[in-house]
Amino acid sequence: MPDFLIRHATLRQLQVFETIVRLGSFTRAAEELFLTQPTVSMQIKKLTDVIGLPLFEHVGRNVKPTEAGMEMYEACRNIFQVMANLEMKISDLKGMKRGRLRLGAITTAKYFAPEVLGEFSALYPGIDVALKVTNRDRIIERMRANEDDLYIMGQAPSDEMEMVSFPIAPNPLVVMAPRDHPLVGEKNIPLERIVEEPFILREPGSGIRDAILRNFDEKNLRPKVKMELGSNEAIKHAIVGGLGLSVLSLHTLTLEGTEGPVAILDVEGFPIMRLWYLVYPKAKELSLVSRAFVDFAKELEPQMYERIRKMWPELDRYLDKEGPPSIKKAIHNKKKRS
Repeated sequence: MPDFLIRHATLRQLQVFETIVRLGSFTRAAEELFLTQPTVSMQIKKLTDVIGLPLFEHVGRNVKPTEAGMEMYEACRNIFQVMANLEMKISDLKGMKRGRLRLGAITTAKYFAPEVLGEFSALYPGIDVALKVTNRDRIIERMRANEDDLYIMGQAPSDEMEMVSFPIAPNPLVVMAPRDHPLVGEKNIPLERIVEEPFILREPGSGIRDAILRNFDEKNLRPKVKMELGSNEAIKHAIVGGLGLSVLSLHTLTLEGTEGPVAILDVEGFPIMRLWYLVYPKAKELSLVSRAFVDFAKELEPQMYERIRKMWPELDRYLDKEGPPSIKKAIHNKKKRS
């Protein structure tokens, strides 16, 4: 038994240490763990005293683990993986009365993921749910580090990990403009006309940004990027302020609706109909709670199509041609009734 470390080091100190290494910053670690920076520094000082060797070295504004720190980091990852497996097995022994679900989601999915989790929690009130929202690059990092149970993404990462994925919701990307823009109300606006306008993009690493630029590249066009912003809400405010056009998920208008200060333009080639997928590594052993959410999510897609059709009825023009068979049937039945 490692008697010395058991008596003098704590799991909390190891958690703080692992978070600093993973994020490369004391400040970011404090934010993620909801601790003050002095508390984080004190925990690391105590752990360093126990080990008897420096665990970090400063490189500019960032910190990197020393050789001893890297050995400690690998040990922490192994310890936390064993603890996660133990927590999962204990939850399974308790059945669905208690447990925890950790879900990671790309930024735009925050407009529907909490609602989905709310419905799941209503079915299983004893389950605690945690949602981490960030951009695609960070989600992939979390997946590689096995930090969550399941993930909502625009597409599964195409790297060495073999993934399981299936669609759970539509994600139409539409061109947005301020309500008083001269193009509002025009039909079939050529994409060539759009690139004459100043454009606002998400930051590098965003899946939506990549999809937008690919769409323009296919037409040998390049938008006149005026600014890059790190959140959809900031982009919407910039649009309303007249700083440019942008392409965002239709779901970003969930609260204000499609008749608010941000208007949707009728542009050739839009909407770009993307999908959200529930994703997890094929080799991952799912807990009873995770398997229950997977079964729940497999029934979501038709419901999510109906919700977004109600939000923006003009989407029927696209779905009538490109939508799933069940949605095409619903649209045709609606036409018959009218």
